[in-house]
Order: sequence, then structure tokens, then C-alpha cells
Amino acid sequence: MCDMHLLKRAELKTMQSFRLGSIFGFEIRVDLSWFIIFFLILWTLTAGLFPENYPGLSTATYIAMGVVGTLLFFASLVAHELSHSLVARAKGIPVEGITLFVFGGISKTRMDAESPGDEFQIAGIGPLVSLVLAALFGLIWWWGRTAEWTVAIIGVVRYLAAINLALAIFNLLPGFPLDGGRLFRSIVWKVTGSLKKATRVASWGGKLLSYLIIAFGVVQLFGGNLLGGLWLILIGWFLNNAAEMGYQQLLIQSSLEGVRARELMTPHPETVPPDLSLQTLVDEYFLRRRYQAFPVIQDDHPVGIITLNQVKETPREEWKVRTVENTMKPARDSVIVRPDEKMTQVLQKMEESGARRVLVTQNSHLVGIITANDVASWLRRRRDLEER
Repeated sequence: MCDMHLLKRAELKTMQSFRLGSIFGFEIRVDLSWFIIFFLILWTLTAGLFPENYPGLSTATYIAMGVVGTLLFFASLVAHELSHSLVARAKGIPVEGITLFVFGGISKTRMDAESPGDEFQIAGIGPLVSLVLAALFGLIWWWGRTAEWTVAIIGVVRYLAAINLALAIFNLLPGFPLDGGRLFRSIVWKVTGSLKKATRVASWGGKLLSYLIIAFGVVQLFGGNLLGGLWLILIGWFLNNAAEMGYQQLLIQSSLEGVRARELMTPHPETVPPDLSLQTLVDEYFLRRRYQAFPVIQDDHPVGIITLNQVKETPREEWKVRTVENTMKPARDSVIVRPDEKMTQVLQKMEESGARRVLVTQNSHLVGIITANDVASWLRRRRDLEER
């Protein structure tokens, strides 16, 4: 189940997100789930924190304080993640970009650090930047009080100093995959010389921390803080899943190290021609075979891939007149790999594209196909053999 769960991470790519811009060559994207936390923080600041701490101001002022405070908080998050990306790139690690989502932000790298020292530096820079921002906003707050700035400005700056300090402290907690957990992993990695052992120990720390956060959330619920308690439970649940997934991902990468695509592919898969009607495809192929997709071949060359989901999305009344060619995903948009390509790279391509299957070609001829189920089955067999 863990293998299949991890391989389904590719399906998460289908979540809707949009590009916000680019900083230092890193693409900044925003997942639609981010709007949940954005408006939650905006509402908390506008209707709760600022009116309670600075009574007597107008509604428009509270709204302006809330908007500025929320936007600068997420700018601080981007700065935190940007620092990770800059150090990772300096270490030769490719970085896809930064994505903001409901639980904050994440810097997406294509590979892990190659040494404990690199891991320590990449993980440690984030909390350090948050501490610097906390000190900077704290200095501005002190200067503003001395210069007798307006209450609205002082209030927002004070909040930003406090939230960045809290962000730094939280990220330094020794629970993987938080920055503190990665720092802890780098130390264990240095001592033991084993990344796998270090990740396992750090994941245990992440799970323990998640249980403590969930327990504290339950206490908050019974104490009358419904919103805060639910939010802590959600954070704890997310951290628990992330800790387990991080360790399982490392196990998969270790298992696939040195394995080539030809070792997992189904050779010479059954194919269909592009001029076949969808009705015939359903009657003669999908209903008579166990496959969920078929490569499309023309003149002995792959031109695309047709899946059962693509057929289901087509109105049934069009099945008799619509062809495979009009419905398939063209080969140029599909994931195509070579037989000698490393499976770690193949899995990465599957995850990046959101594809559940890849075509294996040699000299422009189809020689095999690899599906997510093929990879999961192979991993289960290898695990069963190792346990004997």
C-alpha cells in the first residue's frame, strides 16, 4: 500500500495552480488550496488580532492592516523558501521552483543533497532567514515607536516580527521533513554514514512531533478554541503523512538505484491503430483486456497513447464516429524514455508530468511500456524477497 500511495504522488500534479512570477530564475506558483490559509489569516488579523490589540481604529484601517500583514507574511514565506532554493542551486541541485499551498510553502528540488554538510546548509538557511527577518521587523518596530509612527504601521510590523520568529522556531523543531528535522537527519547521517538510517530516525521524530501537535490540538478543541484546535490537528496530520512519505520515497529511490527501464517494462505491448473508432476500441480492447491504456502505433512508430479515462470523458454518442487519433494523447505530449534509462529518472519524469505510464522506445520504435502499477508490483516483489 505504501508503494502505491507514493506512486500516486504523480496524481497530485493535477491539482490546480497558477504561476505568480519568477525570482532569481525560480518559478513561483500558487496552489488554489493556498487561498484557504490566505483568507483564514486575513480574517484572523482583520477581525481578531488587530482589533483586540489596537482598539478604536476604523474598520477600513483594520482591513488595510490585515491585507498588508497577510501579504508580507507570505512574502516572508517566499523569502524563507527562496533561501533554500538558492543554497540548493549553489550545491548543484536542480530546483524546479517554489509553490505556496495551504500549509505554507515548499521549495521543490529534483534530488536530495549528496552529503550531510550540504543537507545541513540547505536546511539551516531557511530558519536563519526567518530569524533575520524577525530581527529586521523588530528593529523597524522599535524605530517606529521611537519616531511615533501610526499605530497601524507599528501593529503590522510587530506582527511580522512575531510571526517570523514563530516560523523560525517551528521549523527548527526536530521533526522530518521540517528544517529542524532535516538538520537532525544531516547530523545522524554524518555520525552513521547512512542516509537511509538517518531518514528513518528523523521520520520517527517527525511522527512523534505530529502526534504531540495533534494532542495539543485536541486539548485546544476541548478548551473552546475550535478553529485553533482544528488547525493544529490538520498540521499534525500533514506532518505525519509527510514524514512517512519522505522515508518511503527514499526507500523507493534506493530500491530503484541502478535499475534500468528495460528491467521493469512490459515488452512489446499490445497496440491499437489511430483510425480505430472508440466504440470498437471499447468493444474489442478495453472490455476484453485488463489494460487501462494502449499505445497508438502508425507505420511501426508510436504516435500517442489512448486511456480508458479519455474514452470515458468523450460523450457516448460520439464513440461510433470519433477515432482514437482524435482522442489520444499525442506522443509528443507523452513521456518517452529509452530502455537503458535509469528508473530513478523514469519515476521522476512520471511524477513531473503527472503521467501514470511511459512509453519505452528505441530508434523511434516502441519496445515496451511502464505503468505506475508495474513499478509498484516490482517494488513489492523486491521487498518480499528481501524479507525472506
